[in-house]
Amino acid sequence: MKRIIYAWNYLDWGGAQVHFLALIKEAKKHFEVLVLLPSGFDEKFLFYLQELKVSYQLFEPPGAYSPAKSVLDKLRRHYRKFKSEAALFRVLSKNDLSNSIVHIDLLPHSSLWILTLLAFKTEVFITSHNALQATSKFREVLWKIKAGFISRFSSFHVFCSNEHAKSYFQQYYGDRVGSEIEVTYTSIDPDQIDKARSAGLDRKDWFNRLNIPKTAFVVLTVGNFIDRKGRWVVLDAAKEIRSRSGVHDVFFLWLTPQKPTEVDAQRIEEYCLEKNFQLIMSDEIGVERTDVLKFFMIADAFALPSFVEGLPIALLEAMAIGIPSISTNVYGIPEAIKHEDTGLLIEPGDSKGLSNSILKLKYDAVLRERLAMHGREFALLHFDEREVARRVVEAYLRTQEDAER
Repeated sequence: MKRIIYAWNYLDWGGAQVHFLALIKEAKKHFEVLVLLPSGFDEKFLFYLQELKVSYQLFEPPGAYSPAKSVLDKLRRHYRKFKSEAALFRVLSKNDLSNSIVHIDLLPHSSLWILTLLAFKTEVFITSHNALQATSKFREVLWKIKAGFISRFSSFHVFCSNEHAKSYFQQYYGDRVGSEIEVTYTSIDPDQIDKARSAGLDRKDWFNRLNIPKTAFVVLTVGNFIDRKGRWVVLDAAKEIRSRSGVHDVFFLWLTPQKPTEVDAQRIEEYCLEKNFQLIMSDEIGVERTDVLKFFMIADAFALPSFVEGLPIALLEAMAIGIPSISTNVYGIPEAIKHEDTGLLIEPGDSKGLSNSILKLKYDAVLRERLAMHGREFALLHFDEREVARRVVEAYLRTQEDAER
């Protein structure tokens, strides 16, 4: 039996790893599965792997992807990233790559050397979740050269998790790779959604635990508390709503896997939103995925005003659970949210638009119910992880059959 190896070299985890978990469930039926990830990775994710009875190996060191503040910082970051990729490649090479397929979360524009070496040894798959951010013409040309080079390897394959990403990356890759790109949507587990909905949530208990006013209209955001998720847009909207005469009962919750830095915590305090905003660590909710999904039901509305986003799993989960959702008109998000049908769309950075959308939902129960119903139906119909995983595994099997001919 061939082996599928899933691998990445960074510590922050999110949609890419949830996507891999969905693929692993199906891949296990046909292949032996191994996950390679850096030491220090979130114990909760390792718990998920253990639940699936999947083997994993840790390596040192993790890559460095935080923004560089100086030229020296940039050089250090590149060096650490190279060391991390070299460590990952050494661990990969200890496995029988001739009898393996590698699905790795790296991109040619930043990690060409390791992808090239792997393409010499085995079948390599990557999944691109969102278009690259705008940059200089020189860098774009360089990206195209790198993508064109790796496209020469028949062993290199690309998935994209939304149509927007596919149309974007097709302009970079060679004809074969570009034409063969499959859209394997970011997706949700309908069984987990149903389990969470059936279990329900004691909202009164959680309101007491979190000291939320009994009559509050709760707006939930889920994800890393980072700039590209629109964190300050949310707080600006909260401050704007609070400043309106007679509107003091909108409460904002942000569920995140990581604690904010001291600088971030200080900036949050400067908003003076103690009675209207709270940051919650996902560890406080529970260790199982169902615990997190149940917690979604504390919300009257879901908001994710991202600047850069492919097709966020948290948004799809909120829709599938039946929470009226607001997000931004960027990248793959409009493939899920059809404005005023399956949710509400605003422009990135538009805190006034976010506050207006929240109040629109607060005061229009009919709209909330319609968006909740249509959003749930659309998410369950189009983003079922079982169908996505089946298509991915079929692609794995095709490459195996081609290699055996």
